[in-house]
Amino acid sequence: MPAKDFYHDTVKNALIHEQWIITHDPLTLKLGKKDFYVDLGASQLLAAQKVDHKIAVEIKSFTGRSDISDLEKALGQYVLYQDILTEVEPERELYLAIPSNVFEDLFEEPIGKLLLKNRRLKLISFDPKQEVIKQWIIPN
Repeated sequence: MPAKDFYHDTVKNALIHEQWIITHDPLTLKLGKKDFYVDLGASQLLAAQKVDHKIAVEIKSFTGRSDISDLEKALGQYVLYQDILTEVEPERELYLAIPSNVFEDLFEEPIGKLLLKNRRLKLISFDPKQEVIKQWIIPN
């Protein structure tokens, strides 16, 4: 099992603060003989719709030497996990959780805007100091 990301507990606490129930820590995905580990699985009952909304959250701190290199690695993981989830838990939505300063540095630049425009990923931007989610970014 991989080591927890630096902001693992921060994102977990932020989700709990928004009334999410952490169901898996980590969420284990099995495909064939291989196991894959998404950082968190969570659910939230949407009372108005009487539906249990399930998400998987992969957390990335972007503390490497290059934000672009970290982005490339995170995107690769995201695509892999998304494809596996489509097969084994299609009702669960995958999100990439990143610190708000990384969102501002990468996703308000042309490369990030391109990824969002092309609907490549869903993001959670969080404030690491306050342990709160600043925004859910779901491309149209």
